Amino acid sequence: MKKISFTLAAAGMFVMGTTTASAAMLQEEAASPSFTQVLKEQFIQGGPAFMGIVLLCLILGLAVAIERIIYLNLATTNSTKLKQQVEDALASGGVEAAKEVCRNTKGPVASIYYQGLDRVDEGIESAEKAVVAYGGVQMGQLEKNVSWLSLFIAIAPMLGFMGTVIGMIAAFQKIAAVGNLSASLIAGDIQVALLTTVFGLITAIILQIFYNYIIAKIDSIVNDMEDSSIALIDMLTAHKK
Repeated sequence: MKKISFTLAAAGMFVMGTTTASAAMLQEEAASPSFTQVLKEQFIQGGPAFMGIVLLCLILGLAVAIERIIYLNLATTNSTKLKQQVEDALASGGVEAAKEVCRNTKGPVASIYYQGLDRVDEGIESAEKAVVAYGGVQMGQLEKNVSWLSLFIAIAPMLGFMGTVIGMIAAFQKIAAVGNLSASLIAGDIQVALLTTVFGLITAIILQIFYNYIIAKIDSIVNDMEDSSIALIDMLTAHKK
């Protein structure tokens, strides 16, 4: 009986200890602010003037990046499959059948193929010129609005540095007005100055990642367009013989 009582008492103490520890952990988690709360507080402390402009650069930059990523992914096609389909259509149904294949296929490669096939009656040289000219048009479409993204990448840290300079100027003005150097007097202005730089750099880093991905995607599509253009001229030359 004593052993049973001792066991029950030990179990009760263990349960109470576990409950107390869990409650302490919950209180500690509730007391420590989350990352988003800290980020929001730091953003507010940075001041609405420059921080708002930096945030606007981030929002606009992300909007441009997302739009370009969607467009480039839709523009990506299986050029090997398209080449085979056009080649088979040329062999079986001629130029009109090949043009129909290009009409039913999305992407810049199919558009270039269509332009070349549309000028083939005027000669291989004319078709080649049409392919080169329309390739430049498609390249411009791929690079559309990318310059805005690079602009936001450049502006965001500049705005942060400007906020830093303005904050330091305000700190030195306070020192000049009071006449003595006090850490508590200028700490707030220096903190605001550094926060604008931090958020400007964070914005630039995020947008730079998207920018590099977009440029790599554009390069891949352009290389595919060039290879496909050469293959089309070879197919048309062989078809004319």
